[in-house]
Amino acid sequence: MDTKDLLKLAINAAFIAGDEILKIYNTDFYVETKSDNTPVTLADKTSGEFITKILSASNIPVISEEEEILDYAIRKTWPQVWIVDPLDGTKEYVKRNGEFAVNIALVEDNKPVIGIIYAPVAKDIYFGYKNGGSYKITQHDMIRELSKKNLIDHLFEFAKKLPSQKLPKTYTVVGSRSHLSREINEHVSKLKNLYGDVDMISVGSSIKQCWVAEGKAHEYSRYGTTMEWDTAAGQCILEEAGCQLIDLGTNLPMVYNREEMKNNYFIAKCKTF
Repeated sequence: MDTKDLLKLAINAAFIAGDEILKIYNTDFYVETKSDNTPVTLADKTSGEFITKILSASNIPVISEEEEILDYAIRKTWPQVWIVDPLDGTKEYVKRNGEFAVNIALVEDNKPVIGIIYAPVAKDIYFGYKNGGSYKITQHDMIRELSKKNLIDHLFEFAKKLPSQKLPKTYTVVGSRSHLSREINEHVSKLKNLYGDVDMISVGSSIKQCWVAEGKAHEYSRYGTTMEWDTAAGQCILEEAGCQLIDLGTNLPMVYNREEMKNNYFIAKCKTF
């Protein structure tokens, strides 16, 4: 499969997973707590199963949040790997505020080369691929096309290239709906010294990275625990939109399929700032 075939395969997986997530979303689902004290639902597990099954057609291994992670001695030999968060923003899912997403990334030689983030409630999909740019398709465009299957065959007829708008005049920071911290408050204080007024907006899940890529916000900084599947798809979308996601431990772009899959703190921002 070439890059565009892999992109279409992953978008199809995201759409199908999104449909399954919404079926459960409309029921009285049970919430479990994992060993790291984060919530997990049947939707996380079901979405992961569908995505892994669909992506298996590519013969590329999959790293998914809801599946056992193989030993690094095996993983480090993979030139390509899918990195998947079947339901990013489970806390938002449990709150039923709609701010959750499906994240699918293809990583080659530790760098994300395909990124897809699909928000099932809003029915907005963001995607990017190496040297091809980043794009967004809105609910309106999906309704106009009606069939998601047909939409996949005509992606670029309906997609709007990112960034899709000018940055706000006031320096704008998008932050986590459920993970605000002392460090981010201190960071915003420093930004106020640099830029004067600073607007702070909150939203759940990887959608934050997409808002930077489309020009709604200047940056998204995260001083807290995240994993590779939280950022890989968003990083590709950001980079192909002319933005960046920087690992604050190395001051370099984040790399993936590492031995330690827990991310350092990071910042996603427009390169012009």
